[in-house]
Amino acid sequence: MPRLQPHAIENTSGHTREMVDAAKKKLGKHLNIIATMANSPAVLESYLSFSGAMGKSKLSAQAREAVSLVIGEKNHCQYCVSAHTTVGKMVGFTEDETVRIRQGIASDTKVQAVIDLAVAIADTKGLISDQDFADAQNAGLSDEEITEVVGLVALNTFTNYFNHVAGTEVDFPKVELFAAV
Repeated sequence: MPRLQPHAIENTSGHTREMVDAAKKKLGKHLNIIATMANSPAVLESYLSFSGAMGKSKLSAQAREAVSLVIGEKNHCQYCVSAHTTVGKMVGFTEDETVRIRQGIASDTKVQAVIDLAVAIADTKGLISDQDFADAQNAGLSDEEITEVVGLVALNTFTNYFNHVAGTEVDFPKVELFAAV
C-alpha cells in the first residue's frame, strides 16, 4: 500500500503536467514512480533532469541498466529491480543475465568493471579504496566513465530510497528480490 499517494494524472496541471506527459511519451505509459514524485514538482523535475542527463552518458545502455539492477538489488528495491529487469531486456539482456547482474556478475568485461565499481561505491558510501579505483582504470574505464558510474549509483540510490519511503506500487512485471542480507 502506498504511503505517498500518486497524483491523479487528470488532476495535474501546468509544468507538472508537462513533465508527467513528457515522461509518458518517453516511457510509453504513466508510471507510478512519476505520478508519486509529482507530489513535489521540484523532486520530479530533478529526477527527470538527472535521469535524462545520465541517459546521454558515454556508458552503454547495458552498462547503465546493469548499475540500476545491481544497486536496486543491493538496496532491496522491488520497484526498481522490476522496472530495470524489463528495461534490461529491452536493451538486450536475457532474463538469466538480469538475474546474474543482480548478483554482481556480467558476461561482458566492461559491464563487469562497471558493476564492480558501482558495488564498491555503494558498499563504501563512496569511500572506495585506491585499489578499487585502479581496478576500474585497469579494466579500461575512463575518467568520464568512472564519473558516470558515480552519477548512476547516486541516481539509483535516490530512486530506491524514494520508492522505499513512498511505498510505490510496482507497475511492471514484479520481480522477486533475493533474500535480504
